[in-house]
Amino acid sequence: MSESGSTSKTSTSKGASTVSGKAFSGVGNLVKLLPTGTVFLFQFLSPLVTNSGHCNTVNKYLSGILLVVCGFNCAFTSFTDSYTGSDGQRHYGIVTTTGLWPSPASDSIDLSAYKLRFGDFVHASLSVIVFAVLGLLDTNIVSCFYPEFESSEKILMQVLPPIIGAVSGTVFMIFPSYRHGIGYPTSSDTNDTSEKST
Repeated sequence: MSESGSTSKTSTSKGASTVSGKAFSGVGNLVKLLPTGTVFLFQFLSPLVTNSGHCNTVNKYLSGILLVVCGFNCAFTSFTDSYTGSDGQRHYGIVTTTGLWPSPASDSIDLSAYKLRFGDFVHASLSVIVFAVLGLLDTNIVSCFYPEFESSEKILMQVLPPIIGAVSGTVFMIFPSYRHGIGYPTSSDTNDTSEKST
């Protein structure tokens, strides 16, 4: 009786650890939704280029350039990946239809497993959409480009970011990205391509 009791406790704890492991893995995938360096750069530079929301023409151009550069970076990093080369160092490359480019120190590694996939375009699109919501509804950007929007559409500004975040987060948890490119957290073994499926 004690053996069956310990077996049921073991299976219960394994089931709980599997569920919690999947939950933590899903939450970890949300970190990949936006490159954190890009968001930090935008949050740091936004008050400077917008003059804290008191824009003139030069500030508007600088703010627009900042938004475009950060948005491009969000999309671009979805098309990068990394691997541990035969020299034992981490190498980054751009994803292509045939694998990674450039591919130094890859004598014993099959880089064709890193080829471009449809999921990369989905993740890039979600990253740009989430950044666009964060960027375009930033207080300084709103004050600079469309100040009347802040007072008349305050509810939309409060509701839209969580909705976009929840939808994108759900899609990203269901269809996670296995890329470990520039701006994303690395894993201990990025050469294991058996799980790369999108």
